[in-house]
Amino acid sequence: MVNRSHRYAKINGLDVHYVEAGQGPLVVLLHGFPHLWFSWRHQIGPIAEAGFRVVAPDMRGMGDTSGPAEPREYGVDRIVGDLVGLLDHLGEEKAVFSGLDFGLFAAYDLAYHHPERIAAIIGLENPFITPSEEPPLALAARQAGRHFNHIHYFIAPGVADRDLDAAPGEFLRKLFYALSSDYHYLDVWRKPPGTSYIDALPETPPLPWPWLTEAELEFYVAAYSRSGFTGALNWYRAMDLSWEYRKSYAGRKNPVPFYFIGSEQDADLEGWHGRDPLTKLARHHEDVRDVRMIKNAGHMMQMEKPAETTAAMLEFLTTGRESGWA
Repeated sequence: MVNRSHRYAKINGLDVHYVEAGQGPLVVLLHGFPHLWFSWRHQIGPIAEAGFRVVAPDMRGMGDTSGPAEPREYGVDRIVGDLVGLLDHLGEEKAVFSGLDFGLFAAYDLAYHHPERIAAIIGLENPFITPSEEPPLALAARQAGRHFNHIHYFIAPGVADRDLDAAPGEFLRKLFYALSSDYHYLDVWRKPPGTSYIDALPETPPLPWPWLTEAELEFYVAAYSRSGFTGALNWYRAMDLSWEYRKSYAGRKNPVPFYFIGSEQDADLEGWHGRDPLTKLARHHEDVRDVRMIKNAGHMMQMEKPAETTAAMLEFLTTGRESGWA
């Protein structure tokens, strides 16, 4: 059994918390929202035991990593700076990055800005940065005129912060369930404009679920109760700013080796990347190495199907290491 160590550092102006385990080539695991480093708890040990140095940070403004109050501090340049600073702090020239949601988009952005710092990317659920002629917050506002849209709900300063800070346990429990294979997440779009996120989400069966215990949920509830939700929401509030940054590499392909793991009941693959997104991988990545799809899993795949997700990651890491990522 490999021990996990909690570490703290000053990186890019932030007080950063990360979990570290193992020795060997570096693998960095990046979470999105409503996640924390803890969402990789099933993967950290096995990857470390396979001969890798694993680091899973709490991302900017979430968990025990500090975050500025201003949304503009969550743009691409700041996030890329966080990752470069993390590599420098760890004394590593490059790493394999694996991510989900905002964490994966951060890895994509790093690949466009500093491909020399990435050995490979293992993407979960989000196969590429979806091109858009329209700023994402404008698109969300237009959609919110027809039905509930969580991105639009998050944007008004103070509104979602207040609602979620007042009921973190109810919100996280409902959202984790809604994003799993036990619910069809896009059904939240059936709710009318003006609905709060908590009211748009489904009621849940009592815990424990097959993939989540009460104690595990409480870890997230306690963390977000300490930090509040503003830091996480600022990632959404900076989406137009990030969209502007990404115009500089729109149409270019990710230049580093790319592996993909998706789940057959993922809300993002269904609703946010266009029709048949997996057929378009070669349009967005220069070097697509392998693709795996996991059955009977939703967007919470690392927790819903930890053995299958970890096995795919380990196979990609092992074959990549053997080939020297060349």
